[in-house]
Amino acid sequence: MDTTINATPEVVSQERGWRFWSIMTSMALASLLAGLDATAISTAMPSMINDFGASQGYMWIANSYLLTTTAFTPIFGQTANIFGRRVLTVLAIFIFAVGSAIAGPAPTLGVLIVGRAIQGIGCAGINTMTEMVVCDLVPLRERGKFMGFIFAIYAVSTTVGPLVGGAFATYATWRWIFYLNLPLAGLTLAIVIVSLGALPKRSRVSLSSLKRVDWTGNILLVASITSILLALTWGGGEEPWSSWRAILPLVLGLLGLPLFLFLETKVQEPTTPLRLFSNRTSLAGFWCAFTHNMLIFWILFTLPVYFQAVLRDSAFQSGINILPTSAVCMPFTIVSGGVMSKLGRYRPLLMVGFALFPVAIGLFSRLDQNSTTAYWAGVQIIGAIAIGIITPVTLQTALTPLPESDVAVATATWAFMRGFGTIWGAAIPLAVFNSKVSSLVTERLQDNQTASEMLSNGGAYTLAAGGSLYSSLGLDNNPALKATVKGLYVDSLKLCWQVGLAFAILGFIFSFLAKEISMRTELETEFGMADQSKKKDVDKAEKQAE
Repeated sequence: MDTTINATPEVVSQERGWRFWSIMTSMALASLLAGLDATAISTAMPSMINDFGASQGYMWIANSYLLTTTAFTPIFGQTANIFGRRVLTVLAIFIFAVGSAIAGPAPTLGVLIVGRAIQGIGCAGINTMTEMVVCDLVPLRERGKFMGFIFAIYAVSTTVGPLVGGAFATYATWRWIFYLNLPLAGLTLAIVIVSLGALPKRSRVSLSSLKRVDWTGNILLVASITSILLALTWGGGEEPWSSWRAILPLVLGLLGLPLFLFLETKVQEPTTPLRLFSNRTSLAGFWCAFTHNMLIFWILFTLPVYFQAVLRDSAFQSGINILPTSAVCMPFTIVSGGVMSKLGRYRPLLMVGFALFPVAIGLFSRLDQNSTTAYWAGVQIIGAIAIGIITPVTLQTALTPLPESDVAVATATWAFMRGFGTIWGAAIPLAVFNSKVSSLVTERLQDNQTASEMLSNGGAYTLAAGGSLYSSLGLDNNPALKATVKGLYVDSLKLCWQVGLAFAILGFIFSFLAKEISMRTELETEFGMADQSKKKDVDKAEKQAE
């Protein structure tokens, strides 16, 4: 069956004024703000744990952020059609700043986690509204080159984040990660308020407008995501996978998702309308977005363990070692977006990107204590090319078969799938790693009770991320134990990469489901800039007069 629909019209370049470019600048700054914070704490977390003198619950420093980012994304998508893009973008940046202001001076671990959760709500709005505003301003055919630029900034900021976090943790204090957000958020907020003044206003906050929000569906969705994340956090670490404490929340969460979709058929303005999944191309776009983001964070969260535990690099050096990913990812993201806009085709890019992912993940599985810098840097480059090619493509794949009226809910659903992929990409490799370490410890460290206890039940990850593995276990004075522990890490990480390879292959299969459909060259939206709306009305009147 031919999956290509031809007769794709050429793009006619449009002259765009200063308001357009000021909006694009503000969206790029917002993307930088959200991306940098998403990963900066990964290398600073050990310093946070050391300051608070507690290790229990430390994973919620990251997970509370991922949880609220994912769970609140669809809410911003639905309410954007009710209250408009401008007010929700401003609100999202403000919430993010409030979360940063709470997390920075946090006196306890609990307060820090609350601040991170509030940040996550703001991040959900920033990511969703950024993509939505670009969709409102640019026709589908042209979005690739603009999205490519915005996504490139986000991709680079998420990759540079660990370096920034490691630098603050090593040379200043981890609190500056959050303090830095405040002036950045203030600058972004000022530009957004000025630039988005060109966008139309929508409903004011009132009892009637609040009644249009899908409260039941959103509450169920948040509960389901929370339940799944609890299971992924506890399983293989604090609790064995056979424990009811790991199985029960996972089952409840997975059952809650289809129940949420069922309830969406019963409301007038659903958060996630089922019609978004009625065609295989949009469905492929959503699942490719999920797999793509999962694999990105799989790499970002697994490589630092290898660098710090096996190669004995510091947190700061570990951040530097991941720079090949950002250095290569950015230009390929921009080029991919430009190629898609020029050719009007997304399917070949999707397939090429997902063909490279299994190659990169498979080569990562061969990393060991003898791997050279050229090897791990070269494999990163292959993975970065895959990341860059796919980054601007999945949203276009999902949106092309859908009407412009579905841009808000479809973009939010796509962003939700990315966020959901992030949760799995951060939690699954950690769970696999902890489970494998616990089994290997029983086999290989039977004669060393102290090392066995310290490495079991999530201890191996904590020691590796903290950079205290060798000093805590006295490995430098015990070559035999040092070789055993290094081998334990290498084998456990190998299993992580092998599980990731299965997901990479699955993503490649998903890419074949998408059909090639002509991208629209006309912009049809009521949320565009005021002068665009007026021009559209004039053109419509002229056509009617003819």
